[in-house]
Formats: sequence, C-alpha cells, structure tokens
Amino acid sequence: MIGNDNFFMGFSHVAHDCRIGNNIVLVNGALIAGHAIVEDAALISGNAAIHQFVKIGTLAMIGGLARVTKDVAPYTLIEGDSEVCSLNVVGLKRSSISDDAKSQIKKIYRLLYRSNLNVSQALSEISKLGKLAPEAAHMIEFVKRSERGICRHRRTG
Repeated sequence: MIGNDNFFMGFSHVAHDCRIGNNIVLVNGALIAGHAIVEDAALISGNAAIHQFVKIGTLAMIGGLARVTKDVAPYTLIEGDSEVCSLNVVGLKRSSISDDAKSQIKKIYRLLYRSNLNVSQALSEISKLGKLAPEAAHMIEFVKRSERGICRHRRTG
C-alpha cells in the first residue's frame, strides 16, 4: 500500500508487501525491501538500503548510503550502519508540531539515546514525564511496539 503525495526519485525501489505512508521522499537509488513500513513524512536519502520488515517512524530521515537493519524511531536522523546521530531538527522545525510537543520529543530522545540507560530503563523514566503530546506519545508507542529493536545511538570517541 502506498499513500498520497509521495515523491519517488529515479531508481528508487519499494519491494513487495510494504506500507508506505504519505508525504514520503525516496531519493535516487533508495531501496526498501519487502514488508517494510514507512510512516508519514519520512525522507530516505540516496542509495540508502532499508532491510525487510524494518519500520521507519514519522518524520525520520535516513542519510545517504545508510544501511538500516533496525527500526527507526520517529523524528530521528540515521547515518551509516543503523546509527541514530540526532533528532531530525530541521524536519521538526518545518513541521506543524507544537513547541511543547517538540520539547517532550527532545526529552524522550535524551533519555532513549543520550542517558546511558537501556531502552527498558529509559521507558521507565519516560513514564514519569506525565501527560505527553500525541506526537511524543507516538514516539514512545513506536519504541514499545518495535519487534526488531530500535537503532542504537552513534558512539563517539
């Protein structure tokens, strides 16, 4: 199933049984293997390869030549070998997401990727944040529902 208002550039490929949302951009040579799910407003850069059964979250950005074998949390930026390098700050800025929701997404990102907690521990801490905006709640539900596991944070140093 392919949604609306998508832009698939030359030599991009979507394999069998994929679910592609709305407002997706697939840059030249981007490859999505079978049974993958790509949520709304994601951008997959040139020659990036998405493994079968992977889920790409809302407003995620996959960098050029990236190889993605784990689920990509919403609003994150992926580079290299399934590594989260930051939030998709430009995408968030351009979106209609409220400032409060953006602030919550940043807190969730820090707990998931920058706190030295494992995913279960981070989710436990996130549950203490109180009522979340729908976009922030979606990020948490995405992580909880991941069967493959989410991409890890890029290690520096």
